[in-house]
Amino acid sequence: MTTQRHLILVAFLIGTVRSFTPSPLHHRHHALKTKTQSTVVLSAGGFEWEDPTSEQADPGVENPYKNPELLKSDGENDDESLKVDPARLLSPRLRGCNLYFIGMMGSGKTAIGDNLARRMGTYNFLDTDSIIERATGMSIPQIFKDEGEEAFREAEAQVLDSVHAHVRCVISTGGGLVMRNQNWSKLQTGLVVYLNVEPETIMKRIEGTDRPLLQTDDPLATLQQLMEERKTKYEQADVHVEVSADMDLAMTADMCIRALHDFIDENPPAYQQAKAKAAADGLDWVQ
Repeated sequence: MTTQRHLILVAFLIGTVRSFTPSPLHHRHHALKTKTQSTVVLSAGGFEWEDPTSEQADPGVENPYKNPELLKSDGENDDESLKVDPARLLSPRLRGCNLYFIGMMGSGKTAIGDNLARRMGTYNFLDTDSIIERATGMSIPQIFKDEGEEAFREAEAQVLDSVHAHVRCVISTGGGLVMRNQNWSKLQTGLVVYLNVEPETIMKRIEGTDRPLLQTDDPLATLQQLMEERKTKYEQADVHVEVSADMDLAMTADMCIRALHDFIDENPPAYQQAKAKAAADGLDWVQ
């Protein structure tokens, strides 16, 4: 691929990504409107700042799996089920933080990410592979064939560089995106979810695939080798979800949602930790 053609492709991709992503200006207008109406604005050191502990900034939504009031107790069935979708309660707890799904090809990143975003209601879903395909008018296999893997990885990195600047997005990524260190600086601006699926299960899902990296004499062995090469990168994710062969889309999405709620519990924002420490020390929190 020539340098000129590569630059044209990258520029085209960046412009196209902007049409796929939600407008930051829209979110800014919404934020300004909310601030005018009800957000608590304080003055300190000559600056105005929004109190992160106010009811508007911190809605106080808790982990629904740990709240008995959200569990059915009417005896209609023996299984415990939630009166509300936990995904709806995940959105305010994330405070606009993006979710990035990583994992091997065929692990279900796109299907799970799309399902989760729909259930959350206030998040948009983006798929880096789909953005590249729609921007270039070419399938991923065709890009690999005509331009080579390196050109694809560069385009993939450019897409991630553009989408990570937005908020309230669930983003599914290509399986090899984690191998570039520069991509991790973008992924770490959000929460990273790793879908861990055994190679044998993946092969059953994508049997007869045209995945470019699996066009070998022994696709399973190739997949296992790729998994081994990427394993240490995948394991850097914030949340790990083990996906077995008998888990369907709904079960996997539910497991991701619960794992994310638990992760938020185990990793509260710094101001919440400071507030809790102040209370333990018998100090009044700043009013």
